[in-house]
Amino acid sequence: MKQVNFQRLMAAMLLCVMLLITGCQQAPPSPYADVQAESTQRNAPKAIVKEATQGSQFNQFFPKPGEGYERVYTQEKKGFAEAKLKQSGKTLAMLSISDTVSLPTAAAKYAQSNQTIAGYPAVTLGNTQTSVLVGDRYQVKILSRDPSFTAADRQAWIQKFDLSGLGQLQASAQQ
Repeated sequence: MKQVNFQRLMAAMLLCVMLLITGCQQAPPSPYADVQAESTQRNAPKAIVKEATQGSQFNQFFPKPGEGYERVYTQEKKGFAEAKLKQSGKTLAMLSISDTVSLPTAAAKYAQSNQTIAGYPAVTLGNTQTSVLVGDRYQVKILSRDPSFTAADRQAWIQKFDLSGLGQLQASAQQ
Protein backbone atom coordinates (compact mmCIF):
# COMPACT_ATOMS: atom_id res chain seq x y z
CA MET A 1 0.00 0.00 0.00
CA LYS A 2 2.81 2.34 0.93
CA GLN A 3 4.53 1.52 -2.35
CA VAL A 4 1.47 2.59 -4.40
CA ASN A 5 1.13 5.91 -2.53
CA PHE A 6 4.83 6.60 -3.02
CA GLN A 7 4.51 5.98 -6.78
CA ARG A 8 1.50 8.28 -7.02
CA LEU A 9 3.34 10.97 -5.08
CA MET A 10 6.40 10.67 -7.34
CA ALA A 11 4.24 10.78 -10.49
CA ALA A 12 2.47 13.92 -9.22
CA MET A 13 5.80 15.56 -8.33
CA LEU A 14 7.30 14.76 -11.76
CA LEU A 15 4.21 16.15 -13.46
CA CYS A 16 4.46 19.38 -11.43
CA VAL A 17 8.16 19.76 -12.24
CA MET A 18 7.52 19.20 -15.96
CA LEU A 19 4.71 21.75 -15.97
CA LEU A 20 6.90 24.25 -14.14
CA ILE A 21 9.81 23.78 -16.54
CA THR A 22 7.79 23.87 -19.76
CA GLY A 23 5.48 26.65 -18.56
CA CYS A 24 8.35 28.99 -17.79
CA GLN A 25 10.02 28.69 -21.16
CA GLN A 26 9.91 31.75 -23.38
CA ALA A 27 7.67 31.41 -26.45
CA PRO A 28 9.47 31.52 -29.80
CA PRO A 29 9.17 34.89 -31.56
CA SER A 30 6.35 35.29 -34.04
CA PRO A 31 7.43 35.50 -37.69
CA TYR A 32 5.25 38.62 -37.92
CA ALA A 33 6.78 40.42 -34.94
CA ASP A 34 9.34 42.34 -37.02
CA VAL A 35 6.75 43.44 -39.56
CA GLN A 36 4.40 44.55 -36.78
CA ALA A 37 7.19 46.52 -35.13
CA GLU A 38 8.08 48.24 -38.41
CA SER A 39 4.52 49.11 -39.29
CA THR A 40 3.68 50.58 -35.88
CA GLN A 41 6.80 52.61 -35.25
CA ARG A 42 6.78 56.36 -35.60
CA ASN A 43 6.89 57.83 -39.09
CA ALA A 44 6.03 54.49 -40.70
CA PRO A 45 4.02 54.98 -43.90
CA LYS A 46 0.28 54.54 -43.45
CA ALA A 47 -1.37 51.65 -45.22
CA ILE A 48 -4.24 53.86 -46.44
CA VAL A 49 -3.60 57.56 -46.90
CA LYS A 50 -6.05 60.17 -45.69
CA GLU A 51 -6.87 61.24 -49.27
CA ALA A 52 -8.08 57.78 -50.31
CA THR A 53 -11.67 57.65 -51.52
CA GLN A 54 -14.20 55.91 -49.29
CA GLY A 55 -15.09 52.47 -50.65
CA SER A 56 -18.82 53.23 -50.44
CA GLN A 57 -18.37 55.87 -53.15
CA PHE A 58 -17.26 53.16 -55.60
CA ASN A 59 -20.46 51.10 -55.39
CA GLN A 60 -22.35 53.29 -57.87
CA PHE A 61 -19.78 52.53 -60.60
CA PHE A 62 -20.06 48.73 -60.48
CA PRO A 63 -21.99 46.95 -63.27
CA LYS A 64 -25.70 46.63 -62.60
CA PRO A 65 -27.04 43.13 -61.90
CA GLY A 66 -29.43 41.56 -64.38
CA GLU A 67 -29.68 39.17 -67.31
CA GLY A 68 -29.23 36.23 -64.93
CA TYR A 69 -26.25 37.80 -63.15
CA GLU A 70 -26.14 38.76 -59.50
CA ARG A 71 -23.77 41.27 -57.86
CA VAL A 72 -23.00 40.65 -54.19
CA TYR A 73 -20.84 43.19 -52.36
CA THR A 74 -18.27 41.44 -50.17
CA GLN A 75 -15.94 44.14 -48.90
CA GLU A 76 -15.95 47.89 -48.58
CA LYS A 77 -13.32 49.96 -46.83
CA LYS A 78 -11.45 53.18 -47.37
CA GLY A 79 -9.80 53.01 -50.78
CA PHE A 80 -11.43 49.72 -51.85
CA ALA A 81 -14.73 48.03 -52.75
CA GLU A 82 -15.28 44.48 -53.96
CA ALA A 83 -18.22 42.41 -55.21
CA LYS A 84 -18.81 38.86 -56.41
CA LEU A 85 -20.32 38.31 -59.83
CA LYS A 86 -22.62 35.29 -59.57
CA GLN A 87 -24.77 33.34 -61.96
CA SER A 88 -27.08 30.51 -60.85
CA GLY A 89 -25.50 30.66 -57.39
CA LYS A 90 -21.97 30.13 -58.74
CA THR A 91 -19.27 32.79 -58.29
CA LEU A 92 -17.85 33.58 -61.73
CA ALA A 93 -15.58 36.50 -60.85
CA MET A 94 -14.54 39.07 -58.27
CA LEU A 95 -15.02 42.70 -59.28
CA SER A 96 -13.15 45.47 -57.49
CA ILE A 97 -12.27 49.15 -57.56
CA SER A 98 -9.29 50.42 -55.59
CA ASP A 99 -7.79 53.84 -55.07
CA THR A 100 -4.08 53.66 -55.92
CA VAL A 101 -3.31 56.92 -54.12
CA SER A 102 -2.26 54.78 -51.14
CA LEU A 103 -0.06 52.53 -53.27
CA PRO A 104 1.35 54.44 -56.25
CA THR A 105 3.33 51.41 -57.45
CA ALA A 106 0.00 49.74 -58.30
CA ALA A 107 -0.61 52.47 -60.90
CA ALA A 108 2.95 52.35 -62.24
CA LYS A 109 2.44 48.99 -64.00
CA TYR A 110 0.05 50.65 -66.45
CA ALA A 111 2.75 53.03 -67.77
CA GLN A 112 4.32 50.27 -69.89
CA SER A 113 0.99 48.81 -71.01
CA ASN A 114 0.25 48.77 -74.73
CA GLN A 115 -3.21 47.28 -74.16
CA THR A 116 -6.37 49.36 -73.63
CA ILE A 117 -9.97 48.60 -72.73
CA ALA A 118 -12.57 51.30 -73.39
CA GLY A 119 -9.71 53.77 -73.90
CA TYR A 120 -8.04 53.10 -70.53
CA PRO A 121 -4.64 51.43 -70.06
CA ALA A 122 -5.12 47.76 -69.27
CA VAL A 123 -3.04 44.95 -67.82
CA THR A 124 -3.65 41.20 -67.90
CA LEU A 125 -1.94 39.04 -65.30
CA GLY A 126 -1.88 35.34 -65.96
CA ASN A 127 -5.09 33.65 -67.05
CA THR A 128 -7.35 35.04 -64.35
CA GLN A 129 -6.86 38.79 -63.90
CA THR A 130 -7.61 41.82 -66.05
CA SER A 131 -7.55 45.43 -64.87
CA VAL A 132 -7.66 49.02 -66.12
CA LEU A 133 -6.46 52.29 -64.64
CA VAL A 134 -8.96 55.14 -64.73
CA GLY A 135 -7.67 58.70 -64.46
CA ASP A 136 -4.20 57.59 -63.33
CA ARG A 137 -5.74 56.75 -59.95
CA TYR A 138 -8.51 54.13 -59.78
CA GLN A 139 -7.82 50.50 -60.61
CA VAL A 140 -10.81 48.47 -61.82
CA LYS A 141 -9.98 44.77 -61.60
CA ILE A 142 -11.74 41.53 -62.43
CA LEU A 143 -10.48 38.16 -61.20
CA SER A 144 -11.94 35.00 -62.74
CA ARG A 145 -13.09 32.51 -60.13
CA ASP A 146 -14.51 29.97 -62.58
CA PRO A 147 -12.67 28.55 -65.62
CA SER A 148 -15.65 29.39 -67.83
CA PHE A 149 -15.11 33.13 -67.17
CA THR A 150 -12.52 34.00 -69.83
CA ALA A 151 -10.31 36.99 -70.61
CA ALA A 152 -12.92 38.14 -73.16
CA ASP A 153 -15.57 37.98 -70.41
CA ARG A 154 -13.38 40.03 -68.10
CA GLN A 155 -12.86 42.69 -70.78
CA ALA A 156 -16.59 42.83 -71.51
CA TRP A 157 -17.44 43.20 -67.81
CA ILE A 158 -14.83 45.92 -67.28
CA GLN A 159 -16.66 47.89 -69.97
CA LYS A 160 -19.90 47.49 -67.99
CA PHE A 161 -18.42 49.55 -65.14
CA ASP A 162 -19.22 53.27 -65.28
CA LEU A 163 -15.60 54.12 -66.08
CA SER A 164 -16.27 57.71 -67.18
CA GLY A 165 -18.24 58.32 -63.97
CA LEU A 166 -15.34 56.91 -61.99
CA GLY A 167 -13.03 59.30 -63.85
CA GLN A 168 -15.24 62.21 -62.77
CA LEU A 169 -15.05 61.01 -59.16
CA GLN A 170 -11.29 61.11 -59.55
CA ALA A 171 -11.45 64.71 -60.77
CA SER A 172 -13.57 65.76 -57.80
CA ALA A 173 -11.26 63.90 -55.38
CA GLN A 174 -8.30 66.01 -56.51
CA GLN A 175 -10.08 69.31 -55.86
